[in-house]
Amino acid sequence: MKIMVLMGGTSAERDVSLASGEAIVQGLREAGHQVLAIDTSKGYKLPEHQTRFLPNGVKTEPPDVRALQTEGKKMALRTIESFSLSDVELVFLALHGGQGEDGTVQALLELSGIPYTGSGVLASALAMDKAMSKKIFEREGILTPEWFLLESSDSTDLSEVLRKVKNAFGYPAVVKPNDQGSTVGLTVVREEKNLAKAMDEAKIYAEKILIEKYIPGRELTVGVLGEAPLPVIEIVPEHGIYDYECKYTKGKSKYICPAELSIEKTKEIQELGYRAFKALGCEGYARVDFRYGTDDKFYCLEVNTLPGMTATSLVPKAAKASGIDFPQLVDRIAKIAIKKFKG
Repeated sequence: MKIMVLMGGTSAERDVSLASGEAIVQGLREAGHQVLAIDTSKGYKLPEHQTRFLPNGVKTEPPDVRALQTEGKKMALRTIESFSLSDVELVFLALHGGQGEDGTVQALLELSGIPYTGSGVLASALAMDKAMSKKIFEREGILTPEWFLLESSDSTDLSEVLRKVKNAFGYPAVVKPNDQGSTVGLTVVREEKNLAKAMDEAKIYAEKILIEKYIPGRELTVGVLGEAPLPVIEIVPEHGIYDYECKYTKGKSKYICPAELSIEKTKEIQELGYRAFKALGCEGYARVDFRYGTDDKFYCLEVNTLPGMTATSLVPKAAKASGIDFPQLVDRIAKIAIKKFKG
């Protein structure tokens, strides 16, 4: 197939998106496809003889989201329009966060009648909105950490927030933007005095801030490919929390795949991951993140509809553990998308 890979964008996950895109481009080419690689925020086409937008890889911190936003939100539309889509058979989305993952680009492609990988408009929007996801999880009987949402970070009364945290679940508490990924803007607050600083950090990336109970225990994730869950992965980060640096710096986290769980517990978390995937209406592939609490219960954190596809990413690791190498993985994702659009 002739496939256009969209990557980059203007979200805080821009660098990760470029790294994912580079890997996807190479994998698709190895699988025999003709690939056109586009950085949506720059309008830049990667020449066919090149494989990398990021010669030095992903940095240890996300880029300045405010600087990225000055490049203009309409750039993605202009970029896509500037390249002929007439002979493109599929758009492979390697965008993370922002308009690339929240249903905006998906809606544009729907209107253009172009097949694309991953979930549709509604599922993408629901998964990106953590509060909406958690409401659906609760409705479907999928356990998720206790939480509340600050609708407007600018008009929030700090004393009221402190009171709510104390009365709801206490400390440690997790403070994070309501619509970001890659743990961008996330802080684990262990003492009340640090809550305001954590809120200020989250406010850089989103208007709405989610505050939830911290679940002590293990970090687990379940990838879903098509209609089947992949092997479970346990993440053991160097920092104790699976933050941006630990996610995208080699050697900063240990990955155990398949995770050391009983057969019963493995089946339980895989079923929960698939249920969360279906509850939001996801399609194609995704990754569902969990905490395995010291109370022996699984707590669903979120569903990532366009999970990372870098050298350290989890879905490729899980796929490899089930006998699917990277070129086969991206080829399968592409074929699932084509089958979906052909009905």
